[in-house]
Amino acid sequence: MFRARAILAMATLFSGASASAQLKDGETIVFLGDSITQQGAGEKGYVTLFRQAIEKSRPASGIKVIGAGIGGNKVPNLEARLDKDVLTHKPNVVVIYIGINDVWHSTRGQGTEIGAFETGLRSLIKRCTDVGARVILSTPSVIDEKHDGSNALDKLLDEYSAVSRQVAMETGTSLLDLRAAFVAHLKEYNTANEPKGILTSDGVHLNDAGNRFVAVRMLEAVGEIPARKRVLRHVVIFKFKPEVTPAQLDEINLAFQNLKIAIPQVQDFERGINNSPEGLNKGFTHGYLITFASEADREAYLPHPAHKKFVELLGGKLDEPFVFDYWTVE
Repeated sequence: MFRARAILAMATLFSGASASAQLKDGETIVFLGDSITQQGAGEKGYVTLFRQAIEKSRPASGIKVIGAGIGGNKVPNLEARLDKDVLTHKPNVVVIYIGINDVWHSTRGQGTEIGAFETGLRSLIKRCTDVGARVILSTPSVIDEKHDGSNALDKLLDEYSAVSRQVAMETGTSLLDLRAAFVAHLKEYNTANEPKGILTSDGVHLNDAGNRFVAVRMLEAVGEIPARKRVLRHVVIFKFKPEVTPAQLDEINLAFQNLKIAIPQVQDFERGINNSPEGLNKGFTHGYLITFASEADREAYLPHPAHKKFVELLGGKLDEPFVFDYWTVE
């Protein structure tokens, strides 16, 4: 049960999942894919974690979760076994997580030609929707985990991912952009540019962290938990001169807070006075946290007349300012 609680509470960085209605009581969801999904049905796999999260949050829902992954599978293999392994279960939702082998096996002349890949995806989606199932199509994730585009198959994997995105858009299918989610995560958490070991054990198959990551993305994709979004935090900390009066501090705090009203690009604002017992604040006493949706919004904020007026108000009152920006999710 610990893993189920951890999955529901987990906060990672980026979803890339289109909005989808929450699963209804009694529905059946099938995860269709290759060895990543086959392993996902194991004890610590993403399908199992998904099931445990549903059982924890909705114990009386009667939702049935089925893993239908087979190692080495490509799109043509999914087409061949769709009736037997998926449609016989009368699914309400089918998650198609495929594409790794279609690309990877091309290194030995056994991949799936990109046109056949596209045609196959369209066929899988049509056959599922024809029996009343809604489909969530996932882009393929990674073949090696270097974050800078230097993995041998990155270019080809991006081309096949673009096809998945196009097919989802043109067929009105919900998209779970795992490719984008993995790449964004690796840029944040693989600064050493290792080829494996962050979300995968071997550059492809998920390790425990990767299974947790994918389980959360899947829960977001089906509407069981809110999809998180990336935001830019702008941290400002002030050390005021000793002669600054309480009335002046009130004026500064109010003026800073009012920037949220004056500047539409400010998504959120909060402030506080240092309360740390460690004595490491080095004289900095007042902290402010501004949230932006993008770097472009921050660029609009900095030269904005209201911000400039606030900076003028600070004139001569600061011993030292400290500013630090970072990306996170909420």
